[in-house]
Amino acid sequence: MSAGGPILLIDTATTHAVVALGAADGSLVEQRSWLAGYRHGEELLARIDSLLADRGVAPTDIGAVAVGTGPGAFTGLRVGIATAKGLAHALAVPIVGVASGIALLDAARAAARPGAGSLVLLQPAGPNDRVLTRRAEPPAILPGGTDPDLRPGERLVAVDLAGRADDAAVALGASAVDGLAAAMLSTAAGRLAADDADDLATLAPEYVTLPRGVRMPPTDAGVEVSGSTGRDRA
Repeated sequence: MSAGGPILLIDTATTHAVVALGAADGSLVEQRSWLAGYRHGEELLARIDSLLADRGVAPTDIGAVAVGTGPGAFTGLRVGIATAKGLAHALAVPIVGVASGIALLDAARAAARPGAGSLVLLQPAGPNDRVLTRRAEPPAILPGGTDPDLRPGERLVAVDLAGRADDAAVALGASAVDGLAAAMLSTAAGRLAADDADDLATLAPEYVTLPRGVRMPPTDAGVEVSGSTGRDRA
């Protein structure tokens, strides 16, 4: 462990996996993203190794690990959080879980035009359902065929929903994904500075889809489910 060393960031909450390095103050050093689909585990460790090697950062230089906690699909989140926990444990560094959905809203706000209104995030939850995330509220799953009930002044940010959401919302979602690493690193650095790291044993994801055959959300899900079985496409 390197006190004040760089923050390693991992996010697998969307179909675009993200790994990044940030300075101890949260400023972005470099981010790398690739279309992982629902097979995040195939490249994640190799991408982390490549980023560290290209930046001349040894694993023992890392000062902390930050990881996205969703909402997202079971397979992606499980891989990302397990990898982050394993690295934090092996390197004896603090770990910080950052809500990917709120970070996407932060990134979208930075990319949106002034006066864009209040932003809410829409993501897929399996092949038919979608999940809606508002600040300071639990993510809520919308069963297939249910449109978001937007409040006055709200504007959608759609991620991984090309063809299933308005084009303007999809475009803003793409900008949010581009800015995700910077938003997450800023949040993680603030928490680390306040000595507010997570416990390895209790850090949990927000799943929106579950393995085939599983009909009830796990007790660590933290997501409101309305009439959805939530099936993972992986």
